[in-house]
Amino acid sequence: MGKDKYSVLLPTYNERENLPIITWLLCKYFDESGHDYEIIVIDDGSPDGTLEVAKKLQEIYGDDKIVLRPRAKKLGLGTAYIHGIKHATGNFVIIMDADLSHHPKFIPQFIKKQKEGNYDLVSGTRYIGDGGVYGWDLKRKIISRGANYVTQVLLRPGASDLTGSFRLYRKEVLQKLVESCVSKGYVFQMEMIIRARQYGYSIGEVPISFVDRVYGESKLGGSEIIGFAKGLLYLFATT
Repeated sequence: MGKDKYSVLLPTYNERENLPIITWLLCKYFDESGHDYEIIVIDDGSPDGTLEVAKKLQEIYGDDKIVLRPRAKKLGLGTAYIHGIKHATGNFVIIMDADLSHHPKFIPQFIKKQKEGNYDLVSGTRYIGDGGVYGWDLKRKIISRGANYVTQVLLRPGASDLTGSFRLYRKEVLQKLVESCVSKGYVFQMEMIIRARQYGYSIGEVPISFVDRVYGESKLGGSEIIGFAKGLLYLFATT
């Protein structure tokens, strides 16, 4: 057993302002905790120059730490993860949002939790312990809680936060899950947890506070909530 290495997959689309901050934070917390890591930036042809910023960051931090794996156009999360896993050299993979809604300071806690229980995956949850949601209006909170509640009742997944997208996986576990998932977008994260339960993978949880996007519009609009509900019914029908 060699030293563990952690590959962070960061799918980006128009995250020019956020990328330098998230990169700096990731490097800071990884360097402080002494874990080996790489950050794989998967930019889907952002028109705002995200990739140019990523190239500058690569010059600063080195191409062993910042790995650029861009794609020509917006192809969606699921395929971004498949694309990213192919290039990941770590035996663990962390998936998170590049928009600063997930704070890298929780990553050392994810790693610690994984080691404690030898978990196949560790999920950040906003619904237990000290987790919380800041900067969300009541409507968003009700929708998120509601989505989570409906899912709990329908699917009994054994995890308290299904729609969260801040997670640590063993690489081969993530690979298997991504390959077996059919959902797109927002529902994809949830299907991953449900499939994980089907395969009997062990799931650890870490309370996180979830800070809503600092810049830019929130990506969770009405149409996505409808898509989420449809996807949920589909999952309920097929699992």
